[in-house]
Amino acid sequence: MGINLVESFSEFKEMKNIDRPTMVRVLEDVFRTLIRKKYGSDENFDVIVNTDKGDLELWRVREIVENGTDIEDENTPVPLSYALTVEEDYEVGEECYEQLFLKDFGRRAIMAARQTLISRILELEKDEIFRRYSARVGEIVLGEVHQILKRDILVLDDATGNELILPRNEAIKGDFFRKGELVRAIIRKVEMRNNNPIVILSRTDNTFLEKLLEQEVPEIEDGLITVKKIVRMPGERAKVAVESYDDRIDPVGACVGMKGSRIHGIVRELRNENIDIINYTNNESLLIQRALTPAKITSMDLDNENRRVAVYLRPDQVSLAIGKGGMNIKLASRLTEYEIDVYRDTDEIIDDVDLDEFNDEIEQWIIEEFKGVGCDTARSVLELSKEELIRRTDLEEETVMDVIRILSAEFEE
Repeated sequence: MGINLVESFSEFKEMKNIDRPTMVRVLEDVFRTLIRKKYGSDENFDVIVNTDKGDLELWRVREIVENGTDIEDENTPVPLSYALTVEEDYEVGEECYEQLFLKDFGRRAIMAARQTLISRILELEKDEIFRRYSARVGEIVLGEVHQILKRDILVLDDATGNELILPRNEAIKGDFFRKGELVRAIIRKVEMRNNNPIVILSRTDNTFLEKLLEQEVPEIEDGLITVKKIVRMPGERAKVAVESYDDRIDPVGACVGMKGSRIHGIVRELRNENIDIINYTNNESLLIQRALTPAKITSMDLDNENRRVAVYLRPDQVSLAIGKGGMNIKLASRLTEYEIDVYRDTDEIIDDVDLDEFNDEIEQWIIEEFKGVGCDTARSVLELSKEELIRRTDLEEETVMDVIRILSAEFEE
């Protein structure tokens, strides 16, 4: 019974990756508790555990005294007559080693010890998982989709088999996983919930993009290029400021790769997230100019004290600076830590205006209707009659009239 008990926990230890010294310490501690309950003390007992062979030996050690000696504590001295029943060669003054067997402790005590062992080893396993993954926060992990729940995706770590959690709000908008598919993410944090270690993954965290760049761009891994800052709208757009410590290396070119070879794999991984790589500089006005890529700025007024900047652009560049849904300007503001106000350059004659610039007055789906029939600018819409616009777009007359009114106001003196 004793051997089977130790063997079972030796196997348990192998499965859970608990180191041998810890396993021995736990086993010894549990069996010493068993001894104390039966004998009142474990001072004169040896517990020998061999997890390799599944051996467990319990020995009671007592000093041998003359027969008839007054013995107050039965746990220390033992009369010679008793010692000779254990081993015929024993003499007075020697130590008597008497082997104990688990069956002598009784079935209930053994079952209690077994439950204690299971509990202790499970606790050790939880502590080990927490410790191991806490040390890996910020690392990329590859796992297999195990289960898809309403709020979470359960992922099995390919390396360890542990269950990890990818919350829906940490997944990219375009992510769609099936059971058995491989998923790549970073370990965002590790926390204890109800005494259980929970490993949280993320694909939306800025660190995920940084680690993907590190994998694809050797110069980043080697420390020749540094990622200074990343801002993202996961699955939509990202801006990455990079700096080179070697004048011979173009950091933007190195990150993008020949014909985009390095960046394309990252874009695919991030569900076609549009990634702008810009060259970092301490010159704040130049950084703002680069952050508003792909728009080209005509001029700017910088208010350093209030961290605000007014940028002036040609009319055809305004929509590029703002971006779809204001995405480009929002990311540029976050990257530069300046509040950016965009203005049309009033020195230029406004010949035409991109329809996207009216998305604060006209709903985007209506703009898309006009763009779908080849009307990308305000003048291209106004050049057509009301009847022609209704026929081409299949919009309601009232909607078309509203659009014409808004666009016409743009060109009124």
